[in-house]
Amino acid sequence: MIESLAGAVGAVYPPSAGAITIVGIRTRGEVLAERLVKLLRARGHNQIGRGVLDITLYRDDLSEIGPRPMVRPTHIDSDINGKPLILVDDVLFTGRTVRAGLDALADFGRPGAIRLAVLVDRGGRELPIQPDFVSLVQKDVPSTHRVKVKLIERDGSDEIVIDPRSPSLTPPRRSLRYSKEPDRAPKNPALGNTSETGLMISTQ
Repeated sequence: MIESLAGAVGAVYPPSAGAITIVGIRTRGEVLAERLVKLLRARGHNQIGRGVLDITLYRDDLSEIGPRPMVRPTHIDSDINGKPLILVDDVLFTGRTVRAGLDALADFGRPGAIRLAVLVDRGGRELPIQPDFVSLVQKDVPSTHRVKVKLIERDGSDEIVIDPRSPSLTPPRRSLRYSKEPDRAPKNPALGNTSETGLMISTQ
């Protein structure tokens, strides 16, 4: 899935297009951005600036978090002015996290263009924000459920889990696992042809 994301970004911004900056939103957006950079460099992209955003202080629900929110460092290692920038996150839902990310980026400069890359678009937008690059569109997820991306670097496995927000909800959890052998992945009408997305689907 991340390979397809890198392919889509690389098609729009090939190495011949010049420098780009890739910035991940903490925490899993940061890990995805790191993987994306590695894949793009393997495709010949050598002019890639890197960055990571902590959007805590830019959230519109900051007053609800508590008196001492955990704020981690934000850093961008290159000048972003006038250059294309790819903002990376794991799941796009209401759009409020991305809005906070855009506000945070404004403190660092004015990119030539900002494009959004996400692993999963689960629908449910509350703001007019849409992804430019997306690996999996899963808009049939009920609002009572959450979509969680797990990554080897932080969670020990690459996995997308859909489960109820409340323990009182009883539908089974759906686990979408990355497959190294996409031709063996089953088909599921709700997801389209999963052999094309490179996912294995299991119910836990």
